[in-house]
Amino acid sequence: MIALSSPVFFSFLSRRSPTKLISKLSSRLSIESTMMFRRSTVFAAAAALVYGASSVAAFAPCSPAVGNLVSKTNSATIQQQSQSRQYSSTQLQMAGPAQVDLTGKVAFVAGVADSSGYGWAIARALASAGATIIVGTWPPVLKIFESGLRKGSFDEDSILPDGSKMNIEKVYPLDAVFDTADDVPDEIKENKRYAGLSGYTIEEVAKAIEADYGKIDILVHSLANGPEVTKPLLETSRKGYLAASSASAYSAVSLLQKFGPIMNEGGNMLSLTYIASEKVIPGYGGGMSSAKAQLESDTRTLAYEAGRKWKLRVNTISAGPLKSRAASAIGKEPGQKTFIEYAIDYSKANAPLAQDLYNEDVGNSALFLCSGLARTVTGVTLYVDNGLHAMGMALDSESMSDRNV
Repeated sequence: MIALSSPVFFSFLSRRSPTKLISKLSSRLSIESTMMFRRSTVFAAAAALVYGASSVAAFAPCSPAVGNLVSKTNSATIQQQSQSRQYSSTQLQMAGPAQVDLTGKVAFVAGVADSSGYGWAIARALASAGATIIVGTWPPVLKIFESGLRKGSFDEDSILPDGSKMNIEKVYPLDAVFDTADDVPDEIKENKRYAGLSGYTIEEVAKAIEADYGKIDILVHSLANGPEVTKPLLETSRKGYLAASSASAYSAVSLLQKFGPIMNEGGNMLSLTYIASEKVIPGYGGGMSSAKAQLESDTRTLAYEAGRKWKLRVNTISAGPLKSRAASAIGKEPGQKTFIEYAIDYSKANAPLAQDLYNEDVGNSALFLCSGLARTVTGVTLYVDNGLHAMGMALDSESMSDRNV
């Protein structure tokens, strides 16, 4: 068959009389038009079959008259296209707003002692989606925290979007620097701040939770401590450096070791890190920057190992500076701003988004990572810091003072 646009066809035209030419041309156009229609019909049917067989629920083929379209096209353009083309287009439709429902899921948040930090915000976000919330609290502040819960000190910060109040179903004493009961030294056992408490090692808490709830679905590591955090690295002792690593990084490894076997398939472990893992943050010392770098590296390795062994996901959030109770205690000198106040001011001056960061921002991001919406997301460090991590130059630097940025 000769194509209508080929040079051979045009040569063929020049050798025919007008009457015969029109007759031949009409016949040829009729044949090719019919064949085009048949080809487009087969193609459309095949495309519908492929899309119909797809298991991806986010998109589905639809007619222009059904549902909300991904993009709207001018009606005149649609008419023009329908006149010039003999085939129909396939349009895709979004499934609609994603809904997160964690009803029936149990979330253990390790490292909650008040309502000002990210751990509380994560617990609240998970509770808003229906999850059962249980928490682990450092023994020296356990009584203060439980007293605050009883007195309603945290009621205002417990209000969920639907007007109900978050219920922390149970509080477990947890000291995440101890893996088993045999690891607890006598000086801790005899410490008055641990008086009357037992079963606070990671292994013991995991066994207690298994006895109370069977299996859990979400494990949150909101733990960090560096006894020499105000010291530059060059002045940090071995003991201080290893203590920061133990409490802030290895504790996440140990938590997953002990809790992994009692987590349901498809569950998620989430931790919190900080930009000091990859950028120099003066004032955040004592080995804490090293511990955060270790935590991020371990997140990737644990994502692989726990994914293959238990079908769990492991992620971490690199959160921007927040003036929590714990952060406010770093570098507090008379007459000066605290470390976290400097960090917040710097972020506002230099981040792409010059806005306040709230603990709910991290809570909402955590909700996504802990939900089925992120079922294929694992081994990632998610930045929730108004974009500060992306910057390579300080806009408020004296060297930039004469530039309009």
